[in-house]
Order: sequence, then structure tokens, then C-alpha cells
Amino acid sequence: MRSKSVASGEERTFVLILDQGEEAFKAITDFANTQNISGASVSAVGAFAEAKVGWFDLSAKTYRPIGVSEQCEVLSLLGDVAQGDDGKASLHLHAVLGLEDGTVRGGHLLSGSVCPTLEVTIRETVAHLRRKKRPELGIALISI
Repeated sequence: MRSKSVASGEERTFVLILDQGEEAFKAITDFANTQNISGASVSAVGAFAEAKVGWFDLSAKTYRPIGVSEQCEVLSLLGDVAQGDDGKASLHLHAVLGLEDGTVRGGHLLSGSVCPTLEVTIRETVAHLRRKKRPELGIALISI
């Protein structure tokens, strides 16, 4: 992965270029932790060799995985970074993935193997965001 800070000051902006074979969710999380990012919006485009998105089953309080076992275009990847209960970066990313036949798969990004690249923009916010576990829902949500 290569990265460049394209704006500094109170609200930093980073552009990450992930390389082939990198696991996107892990790479973005690691970068956010390294840069001490505790509040940001994330957007990206590129492609994956394979990926897994999830649909949140509220009654079961868990994500049901939807595997994509073929090359796919990352048509849209949007989300945020907040600080989790453990003090580390907590990502919440949704992806729309385009398949060869023009159909799409979408959901909460669980994993994605970059192929050949993923171009990620992270725009830090002035306010630090905190994600807190909501036991009644089974997930952590931003607490304002």
C-alpha cells in the first residue's frame, strides 16, 4: 500500500492506493490505527479478486455473509471510521460490487482481496467519533 496526505491541519485527508493481494478491510483499519484516526469518512473504487459482504440479520444479531468468489468491480465503497470500545479504529463500510454479467452484490464489507488496485480516500473529521456496542442490537453504533 502507498499513501499520501493531501490535506493537513485539523481535518486531514489521505489517499491510499492498495496493492494487488492486500486485504482491504484490514489494510484500511491498520492505516487508521497507525494515523490515530478516530473520526473520518471513507470512500473507494477499484476491484477485488474475491470479496465477502454481509447482510445484518437483526433477529440473530449477526451478519449473514454473502460470498463473491469472482473478480468484481468496487462500484462504490462508503463508510466511516470511529473509535471502538477497545480504543482502536472501528470501520463501518458498505460496498456495491459489480459482477461480469452486470449484476451487483452489496452489503457490509467483511473482506476483499484487492485485484488489481483499490483507491481509498479518508477524510478526517474535526470531531472524534465513538462507536459503542449496543447489546440489544448486537452491533456497535456511533454514539453522538
